[in-house]
Amino acid sequence: MADNRPIPAPGHGAVDYEQRVDFDRLRAYRIERAKAALESSECGAFLLFDFYNIRYTTQTWIGGALGDKMTRYALLTRDREPILWDFGSAARHHKLYSPWLEPDNCRAGMLGLRGAIAPSAGLMASAITEIKDILTQAGVADAPVGVDIVEPPFLFEMQRQGLTVLDAQQLMLDARQIKSVDEITLLSQAAAMVDGVYQDIVEALKPGVRENEIVALANKRLYEMGSDQVEAINAVSGERCNPHPHNFSDRLIRPGDQAFFDIIQSYNGYRTCYYRTFSVGSATDSQRDAYRRAREWMDVAIQLVKPGVGTDEIALSWPAATDFGFADEMAAFGLQFGHGLGLGLHERPIISRLNSLEHPVEIQAGMVFALETYCPASDGFSAARIEEEVVVTDRGAEVLTKFPAQDLFVANPY
Repeated sequence: MADNRPIPAPGHGAVDYEQRVDFDRLRAYRIERAKAALESSECGAFLLFDFYNIRYTTQTWIGGALGDKMTRYALLTRDREPILWDFGSAARHHKLYSPWLEPDNCRAGMLGLRGAIAPSAGLMASAITEIKDILTQAGVADAPVGVDIVEPPFLFEMQRQGLTVLDAQQLMLDARQIKSVDEITLLSQAAAMVDGVYQDIVEALKPGVRENEIVALANKRLYEMGSDQVEAINAVSGERCNPHPHNFSDRLIRPGDQAFFDIIQSYNGYRTCYYRTFSVGSATDSQRDAYRRAREWMDVAIQLVKPGVGTDEIALSWPAATDFGFADEMAAFGLQFGHGLGLGLHERPIISRLNSLEHPVEIQAGMVFALETYCPASDGFSAARIEEEVVVTDRGAEVLTKFPAQDLFVANPY
């Protein structure tokens, strides 16, 4: 794309008259970065259970209901293509519809559904014996195996069978932090979907509607728009705004409430984390002042974002925890906050005063992350919450989240 044009959100379908997301190019980019991460390590193979890492390396997905049960796993060895163990019928489906995987590398697997089948049944022991045989065939049987996340009995069995285990999650997160043009386009498309949902929320945000009704509305619209997973919708209003509960309830929204929402969903795997704050019908001076300060903190942070800047510089631009009513940075974690976005909700970099001041990370072009600010109001219960998703370019930050947020938006004013 031309340097002076905005990042596109081109639509859901492939067309013959525009270049949109190139999924073959996307798949090639991801597996090349995963292989490079393996090559840079002392490991002979990566054994991956984190379902974002599995998607990144095998380009497969079967949804959160099964994907988080610690049963799907993938093995990436040096100089060989990934092998995926999945629910048997899913593995059979991959053979038909995922031609980038070698058919023999799509295998039925079952480890126990997070302990529902006890380790004493022997499924884990058999799986590790099979993995050891593959490592031997690949000539890396004596090298450590990098694992991202693991159930304790599986780890103990790996050790019992003589495998040395190292941490692969750090390497995989490093691989995933620089996004390709196709990943950025998918992130932009996901954000555009939420832009539209916020228009629907504004129109529905009237006294008498419940927080959970807004959550239902958002879920319906997102799935209609093509979301593949709505991970969470925070809906917070009135006296629930301060302290921030990070969830929704069945509270009835009332005239003059301040209300904020966070929409966390994915399109083709790529996620949003996108807060907006509104007042319902009218706004008080206290609410407007809180919003103004949260916006100022956001704008300063966005101006700082450019290649070469440290995450400590961004964190220092935000108020300390004690400046807005918290005892320390641990107690305030996640309120003045930045986090990478991609296949996972919380990727690199993580930006906060809790970790960034002593362990800064250099911002690089191609990173995509969300910046979040929060300011409690002087009335003691209202609060403003703003979040913007940004792409780091050579010129600085380009904002993906377009729903108006420069001033406090009063929904359905009286």
